[in-house]
Amino acid sequence: MRVVVAEARAPFARDGAELHAQSLLAELRKRGHEAESVALPFAAHKSELRAQACAWRMLNLSSSNARPIDVLIATRFPTWCARHPRKVVWLIHQHRAAYELFGSKYSDFTVSDEDARLRQEIIDLDSRMLRECQRIVTNAHNTANRLQRFNGITAKPLYHPPPIADRLRAGTYGDYVLVVARLEPLKRVDLVIRAMSHVPAPIRLVVVGDGSQRAALERDAALSGAGDRIEFAGALWGDNVADRYADALAVAYAPFDEDYGYVTLEAFLASKPVITASDSGGPLEFVVDGTNGLVCDPDARAIAAAINRLATDRELAERLGRAGRPVAQAITWDGVIEQLLG
Repeated sequence: MRVVVAEARAPFARDGAELHAQSLLAELRKRGHEAESVALPFAAHKSELRAQACAWRMLNLSSSNARPIDVLIATRFPTWCARHPRKVVWLIHQHRAAYELFGSKYSDFTVSDEDARLRQEIIDLDSRMLRECQRIVTNAHNTANRLQRFNGITAKPLYHPPPIADRLRAGTYGDYVLVVARLEPLKRVDLVIRAMSHVPAPIRLVVVGDGSQRAALERDAALSGAGDRIEFAGALWGDNVADRYADALAVAYAPFDEDYGYVTLEAFLASKPVITASDSGGPLEFVVDGTNGLVCDPDARAIAAAINRLATDRELAERLGRAGRPVAQAITWDGVIEQLLG
């Protein structure tokens, strides 16, 4: 089949949605399909949302070079606005700032009447455009629950492995806790940095990732009293990040209401326990407290207590980490493409 994967990309940013689309393209081609990406730049500010939805709506992606395109696979807002007789959505997330984050510190939407009207426009638009689609699946239960709650649309999750799954391996249980995340407010890396002031030496923190909050987080680290034990490694990919997973004591991943989160599965594939928070969303679909990780309150002291527990009981760290590996190994690409294309 000839398949187009529609992407809304933020220039100079590489996130889970982009990695998801790249993996999907590779798997489609591996199975003999002709697959191409069609992308438009995305700006998250609320003043740009209507224009970007209109830009996608203007696109008719039903054919190319006088040959039909069999399927359009949309991934995130507003790609499902494009025109095609057979649209399929693998929903990564909607524009969360207009949905469950509305009026919070994580959103540029305030509770003003103007913003409330814009929010309703976005929700109504999504509901209309998504109902044009032949099939809708989501990347996680958390995403499906939001879709049902706000748009009244039922969808099932379709899990897939992280892009670096084949590079991850178990190593030692070393002297550092690993954070892998975009350095943005929703990822709450600041909680783990503040936790380090309650974690004694020699335990270190290694932060892999980059983003708009890096300078602020580096200042937080310098003021934490544990700055000499906090390393900002920058954005790493492939084997470089796999190496960091291999020898970590544990992986701390406590975002706010995450959609899916590759990090959880990446940690499990490296046989590392995951420390997450009770309001972290997607990770809780995989992390079971005391079985393959630790679930704590979204609080720096609670995260510190979890780190200290693993640091003083390496057998526990190894047991939890090894219990997570089969959970992640059970998630494969087998059947995913067939479910998408029908």
